[in-house]
Amino acid sequence: MNHKLLAQLSCVKCKAGRFGTAASLAKIVANDATATLTCNNCGETYPIVNEIARFVPESNYADSFGFQWNTHAATQLDSHCNVTVSRDRVFSVTGWPEEMKGETILEAGSGAGRFTEILVKTGANILSFDFSSAVDANRGNNGDNDNLLIFQGNIFDIPVPDQSIDKVFCLGVIQHTPDPKAAFMSLASKVRPGGSLVIDIYALDLKAMFQWKYALRPITMRIDNKKLYKFISTVTPMLVGPTKLLRKLAGRWGARLSPIVEYHYLGLDDKTNKQWAILDTFDMYSPAHDHPQSEDTVRDWFKEIGFEQVHVGRGPNGVVGRGVRPIT
Repeated sequence: MNHKLLAQLSCVKCKAGRFGTAASLAKIVANDATATLTCNNCGETYPIVNEIARFVPESNYADSFGFQWNTHAATQLDSHCNVTVSRDRVFSVTGWPEEMKGETILEAGSGAGRFTEILVKTGANILSFDFSSAVDANRGNNGDNDNLLIFQGNIFDIPVPDQSIDKVFCLGVIQHTPDPKAAFMSLASKVRPGGSLVIDIYALDLKAMFQWKYALRPITMRIDNKKLYKFISTVTPMLVGPTKLLRKLAGRWGARLSPIVEYHYLGLDDKTNKQWAILDTFDMYSPAHDHPQSEDTVRDWFKEIGFEQVHVGRGPNGVVGRGVRPIT
């Protein structure tokens, strides 16, 4: 645990309080997997479990993500798959350099840490959080990095002072929150003057909506996670071959005729492709929320907060938006 980064966090109750110096925090968590953070302003306490500060209830609307990422902790890591899929997505979407030592990046919605693995290699200080217990998988994958602090937090109530972060990063997340615009605004509030925000979100258009998941989700999202996962992990491998054929015959439109997803075209071997297919098919049908947005809507969000150098367009996972908070 990086105690200097832990000392930068703020109380989510009073917004003003901190939890001590790096040295004092190091003593609190030393040789104790379960400790407590205490706000020096209002006295509110937060547990540290498994060297992860927890600012949210144990159970929440993101439970399906905790289940899937702890089940598939390494499935989508570049280092596990021997590909550069996550690396390529990070730098193509953000436009950031690969060396960012001295900067601080806030990563919202880390999952098991497929992007965390890439971000820590930039040399920047990384504050990475997720609403779900996926933070435990991320710690297992990336917790040994000295420039990383992982915490469990709520995107609507991030324990970070406003306008204090150089770069805020959130891919594949805000469509799965109850209120994507409010999630965006919360993330934007953490960007310092001259700092940047990068998000992506599922696209709201005819092609994106032409998927089985929007017809089936009213049923599947109500099924117990373990039961749904068992069904999907049984059926999906049988449908990988037909889905590949549909893509070959009719491209992405053909692939959308299948009720599953698969990624052989990313260069994955057959075994890895089946694991990705199971993981992402479960990811389609299990979340409590799935709220795609149009490019115009995302552009309006950036306009409302007054960011500059705004770019909104299509990316590998839907709509990508990035911008810079002006220096006033």
